[in-house]
Amino acid sequence: MKNTMLYKGYVGSVEFSEEDEVFFGKVQGIRSLISYEGSNAHELVQDFHDAVDDYLRLCAEEGKEPEVAFKGSLNVRIGSDIHRQAAIYAFSQQQSLNSFIEEAVKEKLLKVKAL
Repeated sequence: MKNTMLYKGYVGSVEFSEEDEVFFGKVQGIRSLISYEGSNAHELVQDFHDAVDDYLRLCAEEGKEPEVAFKGSLNVRIGSDIHRQAAIYAFSQQQSLNSFIEEAVKEKLLKVKAL
């Protein structure tokens, strides 16, 4: 079971409230709050699509550029000791810290996909 949905490049979370008996979520990776809900899976997906479409329509009407999730730049907090070790390793391999981290993340994702 996955807890995310994808539509027009936007990733939405999937959660369930037992108390309210409703599925709900919000678009991930952007500052704007785009939320949606549904009483079943079909309604949740439809409301997610409608919420993204409404957001894109509102941006167009206001002449605003819609936010893009996951632009490829992120700030990671890993602790000073790991930071130092990673930087020393990257330097010893004649690569940048960014390329080392990118390589490490890709390697981990390949392992996850193999499961």
